[in-house]
Amino acid sequence: MKAMVFTVLLVLGVLVAPFAPSAQQPTKMHRVGLLHSGSPPPQILERFRQGLRDLGYVEGQNLVIELRAAEGSAERLRDGAAALVQLPVDVLVGVGTAAIRVAQHATHTIPIVMAGTADPVGQGLVASLAHPGGNITGFSLLMTELPGKGLELLKETVPQSVRVAVLGNPVDPTYEARMSTLRRAAQALGLHLHVLEVRRADELDPAFAAMTREGADALMVLGDVALLDLLHGRIAALAVQSRLPAMYGGRAYVEAGGLMAYGPSLQDLWRRAAIYIDKRLKGTKPADLPVEQPTKFEFVLNLKTAQALGLTIPPSMLFQADEVIR
Repeated sequence: MKAMVFTVLLVLGVLVAPFAPSAQQPTKMHRVGLLHSGSPPPQILERFRQGLRDLGYVEGQNLVIELRAAEGSAERLRDGAAALVQLPVDVLVGVGTAAIRVAQHATHTIPIVMAGTADPVGQGLVASLAHPGGNITGFSLLMTELPGKGLELLKETVPQSVRVAVLGNPVDPTYEARMSTLRRAAQALGLHLHVLEVRRADELDPAFAAMTREGADALMVLGDVALLDLLHGRIAALAVQSRLPAMYGGRAYVEAGGLMAYGPSLQDLWRRAAIYIDKRLKGTKPADLPVEQPTKFEFVLNLKTAQALGLTIPPSMLFQADEVIR
């Protein structure tokens, strides 16, 4: 009887063994490509990684992030997109309108997640926000509407301002749309705009010299990831040297010594981008994921810079600020 029981147990052990925990399938390694028109700030890149970790993706265990940063070079942008498609990656994340457009031309099959662009419908990247179609979805930054709000905040902060210099890169695909919004806002506020266009870093100093000659008393910067955002520290320093209260589109300028910024929270956007990547890796088609718009905006003030400019910030603006750097 004991011999029979032992034989039955042995046979059952052989049958069950293939299903035991020790026979787990190897973990799938997901490959995510990140194509950036400029260069991602370290804190934003870390927020992206943290967002993925929160969803169970750990680099080296089940995730590889392939970063290609173009640093403002159109050639590097094209080469980076081609390299990510060649690997291939499971999902391609594009940062900046130029990067998304290059990715769009590089592949019609790999899912593309837009990590922020100003006007995806107007730029021909998606059919509509609700039904993007094709292989692209992600996030719109509403950048074409935001300059008007930024100009209003600048006027409230510096009510004596009349002549506002505008610094922008005309190569940026959304430049004209943003300028159109800005001109309408300036007319409503009774402000005169002096527009200075820069296409290269060596044009910054002459642009600020022109602002001084023209008697500008405030500054609006229309940032772009391919040029001006890469030079945010230099631009913030030149604005202070020129004694110009300035409004920017992102907090990086303020952290570098700029006076104030108003725009979408990039940390929140990258957290949400990680969610979209997770959905795609789990099988959701890009065409079934509507393009989302920002839900969190931030107004950041730098009181140290205000003091350096001899500027008193109205209490109402301090109350409105989401963060005050002292």
